[in-house]
This record gives sequence, C-alpha cells and structure tokens, in this order.
Amino acid sequence: MSAHLPAQDEPTPRSPFADSAAASASGGHSATPSLENATDRLDEPATPYGNPFSPPGTPGLRDSYVGGATPGASRPLLPEDPNRGSEALLGAGAGAVAFDEKAGTGVGGPARRRRLGLWLGVGAAAIVVVVLAVVLPVYFTVIKKHNSSSSGSKSGSGSGGSSGGSGTNPESPTGAITGGDGSTITMDGGTSFTYANQFGGFWVDDPTDPYNNSARAQSFTPALNEPWDYSTDQIRGVNLGGWLVLEPFIAPALFEKYQNVTPSPALPGGNVVDEWSLSVAMLNDTSEGGGIQQIEDHYATFITEQDFAQIAGAGLNWVRLPMPYWAIETWPGEPFLENAAWKYVLLAFKWARKYGLRIYLELHTVPGSQNGYNHSGRLGPVNFLNGFMGIANAQRTMDYVRYIAEFISQKEYQDVVPMFGVVNEPLLGIIGRDQLTRFYLQAHDMIRGITGIGNGAYIVIHDGFQGTGSWKDFLPGSDRIILDTHPYVAFGGDFNHPLDYWPQVGCVAYTNNQSQTDFGITLSGEFSGAINNCGKWVQNIGTDSTLADCDTWNDWQNWTQDMKTGIKNFVMSQMDGMHLPGYFYWTWKVGNSSVTGKVEAPFWSYKLGLDNGWIPTDPREALGLCQSLGFPQNVPWDGTYQSWQTGGAGAGTIAATAVASFSQYPPPEISNVSGEDAAQLPMFTATSAVPTLPTPTFSAATVTGGDGWADSKDTSLAAVQIAGCVYPNAWGPQPGSTAAVCGGATAVAPAAATPAPAVTTPA
Repeated sequence: MSAHLPAQDEPTPRSPFADSAAASASGGHSATPSLENATDRLDEPATPYGNPFSPPGTPGLRDSYVGGATPGASRPLLPEDPNRGSEALLGAGAGAVAFDEKAGTGVGGPARRRRLGLWLGVGAAAIVVVVLAVVLPVYFTVIKKHNSSSSGSKSGSGSGGSSGGSGTNPESPTGAITGGDGSTITMDGGTSFTYANQFGGFWVDDPTDPYNNSARAQSFTPALNEPWDYSTDQIRGVNLGGWLVLEPFIAPALFEKYQNVTPSPALPGGNVVDEWSLSVAMLNDTSEGGGIQQIEDHYATFITEQDFAQIAGAGLNWVRLPMPYWAIETWPGEPFLENAAWKYVLLAFKWARKYGLRIYLELHTVPGSQNGYNHSGRLGPVNFLNGFMGIANAQRTMDYVRYIAEFISQKEYQDVVPMFGVVNEPLLGIIGRDQLTRFYLQAHDMIRGITGIGNGAYIVIHDGFQGTGSWKDFLPGSDRIILDTHPYVAFGGDFNHPLDYWPQVGCVAYTNNQSQTDFGITLSGEFSGAINNCGKWVQNIGTDSTLADCDTWNDWQNWTQDMKTGIKNFVMSQMDGMHLPGYFYWTWKVGNSSVTGKVEAPFWSYKLGLDNGWIPTDPREALGLCQSLGFPQNVPWDGTYQSWQTGGAGAGTIAATAVASFSQYPPPEISNVSGEDAAQLPMFTATSAVPTLPTPTFSAATVTGGDGWADSKDTSLAAVQIAGCVYPNAWGPQPGSTAAVCGGATAVAPAAATPAPAVTTPA
C-alpha cells in the first residue's frame, strides 16, 4: 500500500538568491513527439538561461510541475530554477517529456528524487538512424579502445603492484602485505578469494600500521596518500545503498518476510513499509530466526570485504556510504537497531583503505525524517526543520553531524573520508530554503570550527530537489562546500522511447558544468541505468508500475543483446556527461527476492549489470561517447574553481550579506506550526554527556590511532530533553496541534498530540 504524507502547510517562498530564483517567462508547448519516432532528440535552448522545465501541457501520473510555484504534501517538488536550463539543453517551443528521480516513498507517493521536465526537439529520423548506425560501431572499435588504453593515465610513483601473491610494494617499504591482480586475499573468518584488478591497482594490508594509506585502486587513480584534484581527477563511484540504511527494493527478502503481519498498536494495519515498521515487526517476532538481530545479520553479509575489492577491480575509485543516525544512538520510542551499524562503518573505512578507495560518507537519516521517504527511516511527514518538533529534531541532527565530523576529522581518517554529506535529500519544498540555508551555515561553521579552515573533509549539501541552478552563489567565501544532485529518468511517466533515444538524455541533460561555474564543485551523488519505473518495490511497497513492458524488463536473464547495449549506452552517456568532477551509481548491489530467488530490480544493481553486460567493465569506456554520438556538452566548463571553493585564499570568510541574512539560528520561522512563534517551539538543552564514537582496535599495531574526537577544545555537551517537560511526538504530531511554552524553551505536549508508537520487545 502506498503511503502519503499528512497534509502540511507550504512554506512561504523565501529565496535568498533572488536573481537565480526568478521565474522564467513561459512559452508555448508543441505536441509531444511521436512515440514511433526513433529520432526524438533534445535541442539546445534558445538562450543560455532558457527554462526547459515549464509544466507539460498534459500532466503525467507523477508530474510535480503542474500548477503553482509552491509545493504541497502531494507535490513536494518546486519548478526547476531557470539557471538549470543551461545545463539541461531544452529549448522553448518543443514538446515536453518529464524525467524524474529514483522512487522513494512518502510525499506524494513514490517519487524519491528530482524530476527533470525536458523539452524534445523532433529531428529527422533517417539522419539520426544513419548517424547511430555509423557512429556506434566506430566508437566501440576505435574511440573507446583509445580512451580505455590512454585516458587519464596518472600513475605517479608506486603505481604498480605484485601481479600475484603477496609481494613488495614500492609505496610500502615497511613489509606490509600487498598484492595486485591475481593475488590471494584471506578475509576475517578464513574465507579466501582472488583479487582481480586489471587496472594496475594494488591493495595494502599493514598489520603494524593499520592506517597505511599507500593503496591505489587503479594506476590512473591517485593513491590515498596522494592529493585529489577535483578539477582533473575523475570520481567514478558507486553507492552502498540498502546496506546500513534498509530499502525495500534493495533488500526485499527482509521485507517480504513481514508482509501482512498481525496488526498491533505499534504496527497498525500490519503493514511493513520502511525500516521503522520492519524493526517493530522484527522486535515482535519471538519465533526462531526472528528478532531485530536479523538486521545485523544483513549488515554482516550483504556487503563484505570482497565487495570493496570488486569495486576497485571494476575501475571505480570512490564509494558513497549512506549511514543512519541510529548507528550512534536512538531515543526512547524509536525501534531502530541501535549502535550496530557503526561497527560496519568502521569496517567500510578499513576495507576502503585497504583497496585504495575514497569514501563519501553521508548522514542518510535524521530524527523525525528530512523528507518523509522510506529511506529516511520512516515513511510519513517531514519533522526536520518543519512542524512542532522541527527545531528540536534539527538540534539532535546537528549533534550527530558533530560527532561524525569529530571522528572523520582525525588525521587517521582524512585521506579515506574526504567528503561528508550532512543531510541526505532534505525536502526543501516543505522545509523552506531559508530554514535549510540557516542549518547549512550552522553546520559549516561548526565543522570548520573542528577542522580549521582548509582542513578536513569537504562538506556536501544536497540540492533539496530544486535543481542546481537555484544554488548559484551559495554562501560565497565558505570553506569547501560541494553541491550534490541526484538525476534520475525513471519516474517521469514518459518511457515509450526507443533505446537509442536515451543516451542524449545522459549527455545533454545531466551535465553539471553550469553549476561548476555558478556554485563550485558539483557532483552527481546518485544516478542509475533505469529508463522506467519497473522493478519490485522500486516505487514503494504496494505500488507497482503500470508499464506494460515491466515483465520483459524485470526478466533480466532473458534480455537481448540489443537491450543490454541500449542500457549500457544510457549508463555510459551519463558517465560521460557527468565525468567531472564525477558520479556515484545507485547502487552497487540489489539483493535477491526470497520469493523468486533473483534480483527483481535489475536496473539499479551495478554489480548485476557488470556481470551480465549492461555496465561497462571499464568506466573509462564512457569518455568521448557523447561527442561521438553528436551530443557534445553545450556548456563548457573552464576547469577551474575559485580559490575559496577548494580551501585556498578567501576560504572561511563568508560574505557579510550572507552572514547577515542567515546567521540567526534557530530559524525565525518554521512551517506547519499553526502560527506559533518559532522561539516558543519545543527545544532541547545541551546538558548531557557526548556519546563519543568508538574507535577500532588492532592487536598487532605498533602505531596508535585517535580517540574518536579530533578537537579536544570542543567540549560542548549533547542536547537532551528538559527535565519536567513533555514533548510532542518527534515523528509527527497531529496537524492542528497547538504548543505551549515550557520553561521558556520548549513546549508541553499538545492536547491532541499523537502518542509515540509503542514498541513491543520480546520477552
């Protein structure tokens, strides 16, 4: 059953970027291109800032752009900023087709990410068919071969490694165990496998110095102890989605076991649709094989050391690691498995270090939910910076951001974790730009207070489903902030195009070059090979695609070679279009269904595609594809960032106008609080001891690591409830509740508040 958010008030639009947020003039719409026309083609915009995201004339099933300029609970996505048009290459006067982001759950049904409404220009069928027929063979026999053998060869010193067994590594003269392609690796527990890496990469396992950073994923990728240049080094990454933050379509077997369970006060209707309800069902399951320990069993088996080795062997050099806040702690009434995930975060750091992979760590869930989607932990309303508990939940979130920042800012982890995403996919359309900008400024100042200017991980923020254009000139003078955008085609509602249509979407629509100039470093933290919304539970548990071809697309074992080639071309077109600074595919692995015994969402698994021929065995094959197909990037990027954007001169000196506009915190206004003064909303007090994150132990180490806390001067306490105050439900007070002041800082529970869900624990 598809769940929808309760109705919530829409925030008053308050854009701090008046110029970039200005609405574009609307243009006329021509008819949608014929679905029989194999030459549907994207045209360049008439002007550099033409808005390609005007509403289609006929709304589709998931069209979020029809109607007003502010979101509703069922339409959370605002129209794209006009500046994004220069990246999407769609001119006025063309027919419309929508492109959307990967389905999640919550607000308005299944949409997970950003929708892109793209204008189509209808080309001459004969010309494009001839071009594709001629260019593709030439590309794969000549151009691709050249790129694979020569692109980005950046070996530096010590780029080699033993090709079999353990041996001497010039980057590790201390006698560390190391090896390259063909070497044997024995994992904890005694299981062995053969390391396959045809790209000159080598692993390093140094028992005496477990913080040895000399491993190299590939010869063309800098070793961990070498600098990363975001203007020239290409991020070729993959997400580890569904590992530590569960999603039904990625780990279906866990959820299939608990469909239609016996209803209880903690699980009304008996519907398991997210990790919250799954945790409740597991806690109530006292049978053999039941219990919430099943989640840690999943942690231990879904992703292992061998996956990290295979990622490096696939020519990938970064991993994006979604982390839940309950890896740190939970509060009473929250059923999630507490603390267990942190052990596996540490293992991810260890394995990434061993194989020369860098990690983009990101906080994927926050208390109260930042977007209402199932991957935020709980399907339902947004209670982060929104609603009665919005400020209090943001206080808890900032604490968790602080604890993680303290840990990864230790010198032992800075080379392994060069990026930290503070909140994954906050739903700006509900939260409000002003409120989210204030939070981001606070997070920036807090993190840089820990690291110092020019030091520590880059801070990553998400575009809030508003496109990259609206973030132009964000906090000028800040220290190393990266913008993350998640482009997906899969939920636009217009999928009836031939396979050779889709590469132009990746080449033309998904480049981040304009934002590289307007904002600074801009990467694609998620994308996929999905050309439709097929796949079990991709949209949500209980919501299936109505596309007639889903049986064919879900039956990946019987895909024809043409189908595989079509999906591969689409994936590579995105890789090429987003190649600098880079991308992260969503996701590395999708688990088998317990019902069918196979993957039921094949588009989303990089590993499945790698093993079966629709993912390139060398991601460098993608370089030059767009040019060869006649879809060059129309917005060139000059390859340089402003000094302050990379921690150089001017970094840390935020423009006075931005400070004046956004330094007041908590935000002076919060939506969905029935007109309450934000200063009188529930808040916590910082009077509790800080839960320092545990560090790993290494029995043979002759060096010592940190204690989990980089900045000894950071002695602030943790936020907790004020004694004697009764708080509203942090995960969703009833709309229309009222709040009263308690102790001048927090609110007593409203008269009609929804009680926190009970969790029945096994005896």
